[in-house]
Amino acid sequence: MSPTSPADSHGPITRVGAPLSTVAHDHDSGHDDHGDDHGSHGGIGQYLAVFAALCLLTTMSFLTYSSVWPWRDQPHVGWAFMMAVSCTKAMLVVLFFMHVLWEANWKFVLTIPAAMMAIFLALMLVPDVGLRNRMVAQERLLHMARPSDLLLMERAAEAQVLADPAAH
Repeated sequence: MSPTSPADSHGPITRVGAPLSTVAHDHDSGHDDHGDDHGSHGGIGQYLAVFAALCLLTTMSFLTYSSVWPWRDQPHVGWAFMMAVSCTKAMLVVLFFMHVLWEANWKFVLTIPAAMMAIFLALMLVPDVGLRNRMVAQERLLHMARPSDLLLMERAAEAQVLADPAAH
């Protein structure tokens, strides 16, 4: 082994097989083999394409409340569609604008267990939401909203608009 200078033998190893002084020289000369620059992430064209996709997806979710939506009488279809669009938009933002697409494979170690836990927790709430009216106290039952109350409120609002349209 040949003796090395203290600068070559101490400090962090930044590249396998290259002494620190060589790496510092590479950075000074403008050569970067790490690929950390944003040009290797697809460039401005890719970001504009993702932006256009986000705009298109936002327009699609906006159209669920318009007259062109074919399932106007089925709100659950619209809700499911909007959830799918929202998840797609979130995925695009996380992958491209937060640069997760170009991260190492350790990102799966973090995201997959977190996603599984989120799904598990959401599914554990389903019985609570579905069965929340089965066993209630008598006092709560007296003050609980009913579908007929909502209908009465809608009729009262319509009557008020018809009686005084200038106020709205």
